[in-house]
This record gives sequence, structure tokens and C-alpha cells, in this order.
Amino acid sequence: MISGWKRTATENMSAVFGYVSPPAPQFSENEVDKLHARIGQLGIERDLLSAASSLILGTGGKRR
Repeated sequence: MISGWKRTATENMSAVFGYVSPPAPQFSENEVDKLHARIGQLGIERDLLSAASSLILGTGGKRR
């Protein structure tokens, strides 16, 4: 049983270690700038909503 496993493993070893992953997708600078702008917008919205919830709930946005 072990000898069969060893034979199969050695025969297929090159397939296991020879795999090359596809290259990472390339994004244009324009796309990256749009994403950074969106991240900034979402951060501002989060901060605004957190401040508003602390004013409304009076607990810093955390419910008891």
C-alpha cells in the first residue's frame, strides 16, 4: 500500500510543484484612484454616522 502511494506520488510530483499560478490582475491607475476615493468617502460616511448615532443614542453608538 505504501509503495503504491510512493510510486504515485513520485510520478505526479512534477505536476504538484510545477503549477504556476496565473498572474495577478493589473489595474489601471485611474481604477486605483477611483477605489481610493471611494474608500475615503466610505470612511467619512462611517465617521459621520458614528457621530450621529452617539448623539442620538447617547452611548457612543453602542446599545446596552
